[in-house]
Amino acid sequence: MKRNTFIVILIFFIFFVISFLSNILGPIIPDILNSFDLSIGLAGFLPFAFFVSYGVASIPAGVLVEKYREKRILLLAFLLAFIGALLFALVPTFTVALLSLFIIGIGMAMLQVVINPLLRVAGGDINFAFNSVLAQLFFGGASFLSPMLYSYFVINVHSGKTPNFVIEIMNRIVPQTLKWVSLYWVFALVALLMVLIIKMVKFPEVKLKEDERIDTDKSFRELLKNKYVLLFFLGIFSYVGTEQGIANWTSKFLQVYHGVDPATVGASVISYFWGLLTIGCFLGLILLKIFDSRRVLILFTVGAIICLLIGLFGSLQVALVAFPLTGFFASVMWSIIVSLALNSVKNHHGTFSGILCTGIAGGAFVPLIIGGLGEIFGLRLAMLFLLITLGYILSIGIWAKPLVTNSTIKSWKELL
Repeated sequence: MKRNTFIVILIFFIFFVISFLSNILGPIIPDILNSFDLSIGLAGFLPFAFFVSYGVASIPAGVLVEKYREKRILLLAFLLAFIGALLFALVPTFTVALLSLFIIGIGMAMLQVVINPLLRVAGGDINFAFNSVLAQLFFGGASFLSPMLYSYFVINVHSGKTPNFVIEIMNRIVPQTLKWVSLYWVFALVALLMVLIIKMVKFPEVKLKEDERIDTDKSFRELLKNKYVLLFFLGIFSYVGTEQGIANWTSKFLQVYHGVDPATVGASVISYFWGLLTIGCFLGLILLKIFDSRRVLILFTVGAIICLLIGLFGSLQVALVAFPLTGFFASVMWSIIVSLALNSVKNHHGTFSGILCTGIAGGAFVPLIIGGLGEIFGLRLAMLFLLITLGYILSIGIWAKPLVTNSTIKSWKELL
């Protein structure tokens, strides 16, 4: 199979854009709270609006890809992202923000379905493992950089300093009290640029493998009768809920309990959270070649629980280290849970993966629950809800069937 380097690079950039758009909510939630005078409970609906779209769109997107092919779905996904971002940039209100995030989330869910098989075909099967690791670097790099871009705009837009070309434009189109809306103009521009690029590019034909196909008929019903499908669905639900619960509420927690500036210190903590999560993925790959994956999952989950508790009840200086470290310990959870899940069923892996991907909706519900509990008990006690999701992940390491080999982990690290 001939390698198409341009398409591979384009896919890497798509990974970057997905992460850039998906993981910026955490740093900007404190600003959204202040700008729209929201309660913590209402703010929880922001990540809900974004991540619930994964539960809605993941399986239908898989069906649409087989019917309309990759290029059309890529165009539709980025067009939705452009419309969602532009809508909020033009009408920055809380109600529009919810609609905007839902539209963007549907686009991101569609992209997730398309890009992995496309990367396999464009880069060649033999290079898939290496390309998948590089894609994770691009994904993690965007999560690390997007909070920094947010800080840059908040510090420089309407600052009275001599502006550069970009800041001068933002000064004209962004309200003085809503500096962070600058990000959504950037999102809209990036999404529109991707629409134009994809429109001009000829993509290779993708023939889906069995473990990439989603069947919504017989195999879907058969899988739903398997208790392990539900148990591992809850595992993915718990993992993404934990990840987003920490990413979305840490900055606000630091502001409330330690008085830090969310636009600088808070954004930096979230940036390092994503950075360490990316680094941990690669260390995890090494550990999984040496140790039983279930033991690695247990060890890293215990580490995440300890860091979460230290971050919630320790001093500011301790919290600034502990919260990013939860990202490091969460890094191996996704790949291990998915690998153990696929190891629990013999057939229909593509349909099973579609069901598992709907578990990304955990990123919608867990931050919302934390926000609601925060209204009643305060954010510190509310974030203890994450002990439930982490506890469930810990239990998977205890009751899951052992992997015959770690090759399953490798293949699903490639796919996801």
